[in-house]
Amino acid sequence: MSNEQCAASGAGPSDEQQRAAERAADAAAAQTPLPEVTFSTFVMSLASSALVHLGEVPEPESGQTMANLPVAKHTIDILAMLQEKTGNCLAPDERRLLEGLLYELRMQYVMKMK
Repeated sequence: MSNEQCAASGAGPSDEQQRAAERAADAAAAQTPLPEVTFSTFVMSLASSALVHLGEVPEPESGQTMANLPVAKHTIDILAMLQEKTGNCLAPDERRLLEGLLYELRMQYVMKMK
């Protein structure tokens, strides 16, 4: 049965087709260069995670937007802990980035709690 026939009959792709599609997606992802690991990219990654859990952006895998406020708060607390532990060791631009992210995430969290 062709893909068109499967779609018309309501039958989904075979397991083999699904595995082939997953392998192709994995290969494409492996070719996508990742950003350099820096303090800034690390905190931006955590902030992105917090935004997902705040329900502000869709989850990358499912594309669905769902809030999970306890996890969002936990991620915000991790960023606050990093701010406290790094103290005066950050470059001025890193300090401003972290302060700005924490302010925005905290404000969004408070708004969601209303």
